[in-house]
Amino acid sequence: MPRDLPKAYDPAAIEDRWAAYWVEEALFDQPHAADATSAPDRPVFTMLLPPPNVTGRLHMGHMLEHTEMDILTRWRRMCGDLALWIPGTDHAGIATQLMVERQLAEEHKTRQQLGREAFVERVWQWKQHYGAAILDQMRRLGTSVDWSREYFTMDAPRSLAVREAFVRLYEQGLIYRGAYIVNWCPRCQTAISDLEVIHEEQQGKLWEIRYPVVGPTPGKDGFVTVATTRPETMLGDVAVAVHPDDERYSHLHGKMLRLPLTGREIPVVTDSWVSRDFGTGAVKVTPAHDPNDFALGQRQGLPSISVMDETAHMNAAAGAYADLDRYKARQRVLEDLEAQDLLAGVREHVNSIGKCDRCKTVVEPLLSTQWFIRIQPLADKAIAAVEQGFIRFTPEQYSKTYFEWMRNIHDWCISRQLWWGHRIPAWHCAACSKITVARTTPEVCAHCGSHRIEQEKDVLDTWFSSGLLPCSSLGWPEHTPDLDAFYPTRLQVSGFDILFFWVARMIMLGCHFMLEEPMADGSGRTLKDAVPFRDVYIHALVRDADRQKMSKTKGNVIDPIQVVERFGTDAVRFTLAAMAAPGTDIAFSEERTDGYRAFANKIWNAARFIFMQMERAAEAGIVVDLHQLPAESGTDAPIEARWIISRLNRTAGEVNQALSEYRFHEAANTLYSFFWGDFCDWYLEVVKLRLDFTGAPTPVRSALATLLSVFESALRLLSPIMPFISEEIWHALYENHPPAKSIALTRFPQARADLLDPVAEQQMERLQELIAAVRDMRRQLGVEEKAAVPILLRVALEERAGIEQNTDIISRLARVSAIEFVDTMPEGTGVRSAPGFDVAVIYERTIDVAVECERLKKELVRFEKEISNADRQLSNEGFLAKAPANVVEGLRRRAAELGVLIPKNRAALDSLNCDNH
Repeated sequence: MPRDLPKAYDPAAIEDRWAAYWVEEALFDQPHAADATSAPDRPVFTMLLPPPNVTGRLHMGHMLEHTEMDILTRWRRMCGDLALWIPGTDHAGIATQLMVERQLAEEHKTRQQLGREAFVERVWQWKQHYGAAILDQMRRLGTSVDWSREYFTMDAPRSLAVREAFVRLYEQGLIYRGAYIVNWCPRCQTAISDLEVIHEEQQGKLWEIRYPVVGPTPGKDGFVTVATTRPETMLGDVAVAVHPDDERYSHLHGKMLRLPLTGREIPVVTDSWVSRDFGTGAVKVTPAHDPNDFALGQRQGLPSISVMDETAHMNAAAGAYADLDRYKARQRVLEDLEAQDLLAGVREHVNSIGKCDRCKTVVEPLLSTQWFIRIQPLADKAIAAVEQGFIRFTPEQYSKTYFEWMRNIHDWCISRQLWWGHRIPAWHCAACSKITVARTTPEVCAHCGSHRIEQEKDVLDTWFSSGLLPCSSLGWPEHTPDLDAFYPTRLQVSGFDILFFWVARMIMLGCHFMLEEPMADGSGRTLKDAVPFRDVYIHALVRDADRQKMSKTKGNVIDPIQVVERFGTDAVRFTLAAMAAPGTDIAFSEERTDGYRAFANKIWNAARFIFMQMERAAEAGIVVDLHQLPAESGTDAPIEARWIISRLNRTAGEVNQALSEYRFHEAANTLYSFFWGDFCDWYLEVVKLRLDFTGAPTPVRSALATLLSVFESALRLLSPIMPFISEEIWHALYENHPPAKSIALTRFPQARADLLDPVAEQQMERLQELIAAVRDMRRQLGVEEKAAVPILLRVALEERAGIEQNTDIISRLARVSAIEFVDTMPEGTGVRSAPGFDVAVIYERTIDVAVECERLKKELVRFEKEISNADRQLSNEGFLAKAPANVVEGLRRRAAELGVLIPKNRAALDSLNCDNH
């Protein structure tokens, strides 16, 4: 076979080779301190890969995200942008420490036995051995990132940025240390954020407990009954609160109660926060174990008594219940209350249980001394950035979700009780008890000069370091040329699940720190240029074929690598792209993926056919210069040439527009329709008429030049979505001497208005409709496949010339021996009608009138239903306001066509006297 293209399309035979080539040749790397500052007219497209955890492997969510980002980067690069896509991985504090601790457990060791320094060294070894797995998978899948800029969130440059950010915020009074209620994971032994807590509704119980009133209560019960779902925490109660207007308890204001099982006395306090309708209207106040109680305690000046330790066991303050697990303590407390006749009742109660997202352990609200960011000043800037349009969300609905969260945000607990992570740059002094926060490790206390200082044991929340990535990946806190050239980034693609974990925090930290950085020309930076990115695209969730969320529990998780091995990367990418409508989840179907593998095979076979024509041309002495391909144009060019060039340009315009609006599904489906329908099914069949190598060379050379020009352009259109097959065929087309190292480094086709030919498109559309109608009639009449038959054709006078000029196309593709133009169709003939013509096939076999009547009746029902739907949509103002212009125009055009077809159909029914059949 010429041009060394195997007969069978085998993605496994080409994908590894090209993936390795792209990396080895560093084709997608941008020089550091790039040309962007010296070439201001060249658009810059910078994007940051959401850093996967070093513990991770690719899942279908990653595959979708990386596919969409790769499509956009390849497209922008081919459009001439200075495109930079920055990859990296996150150290994933909790997850990675868990992985290594599990590994140690298999060796019957603990991190405590190793000690902090040895344990951290062990994690680094684990990272070196396992941490690159997901990046290796990305390389295999051809992700077109700049690998020279690969970062790790705990490498030296990122560590420098983290320390600088912490110190600056501390110096600005925005970081503080204090005792507050946090979500505590007893298994991970660390505080976790609200976002790292998953809530599950479950059937629980509500226990009612009697608290004896101290002293006489004339005419009243000697108890106050409170309701609780966590009776073990009563050991830390410091008060009982009632609403000040609740008349049931007005006689108890200022009274003391005896806390059961403890011997302590606690006051009755009033607070308008208390709900009179929940439970008994009297609530126990346990500031050390409930966030609402903590706030109430702060308002009332109440103490906090912690009765539980970091492992969720009761501590010494729990008295006789010390050392018991929280659930065993609960059981013992209830038994003792019942024995003392203080358990008033118990009832079923559905409540929401918070669990650690990592290990699924039930979290415990715990009073703990932690480090916090005073978030409101940062949140104000982040809100303004979106309100003022400097950051745009797609789909737009996520901006509302963002505002709701940002306007109700709490201070951010940034400390984690882990050993793996960025250790907080604060040193505690044993002499004066003050804290020194510094950029470099101090030798003495900054307050008293003592050498007795020890660094804070806690590390920073993982999201603190990843929140700095848009600027730290470009060299911040140094003012680098890269920062001038590539910041702000253009786009952030993300899943909804990390909108608040990461996206919101990048906006807050980026706006805060970059407002302090001057622009490249030395001028001050405004909020518009301090934002970390201009656009946020929230991608869909990938579900299984039944639209169920994928989970290991359900057993419906799809491994993208296994699917890629079966169908090829290009087919999987095309599947995801073709289903990726903004705001709509994807029901991933392997059956559909198999269909797109067939699409790739169609392209492959088209290439083989074209290469065969090139070989035949060469044998006939007809040479076409691939580097200079003047396509046929002008009114003298054959209809199929003018049509396919017009369709190519129209397709290019639609694909560019779709990608600019993140409508990946429209881009993919437009390409599919052009490549499979226009190019393979129609153009290749028609152009065979022109490739007669025994005749005059000029028309053959022209037809071949058009064929090659359109095919090469179509490969470039396809390249961002199907990079492997397009690369392989493109190099083969140029016999491995292409004009660039990769098709990805060529220009993406842009629509040229001067090459759009609506007349040719309309004429070709009419020919296609006519050929399809004749083919269908031949099948129904049972005409032998190779037999040519005459047809009768009634067509508008203005369209007759276009058909007469292209009878060779009709004859070849519909096997028509002759065309007779008529003004009226003879009665009794089977007629097919389209908006612009009526056609009948002349064949000896008599038409089965009953069958034809049944067909016409079904067709009429379909037409009437279709026009009813079209009329309904076109009269809907809401639909007209939201639907794309091309969709509305298509509906209007179809409604007009149906207005012609329905009367024709009814006339055909009448002519066959179908009422009697």
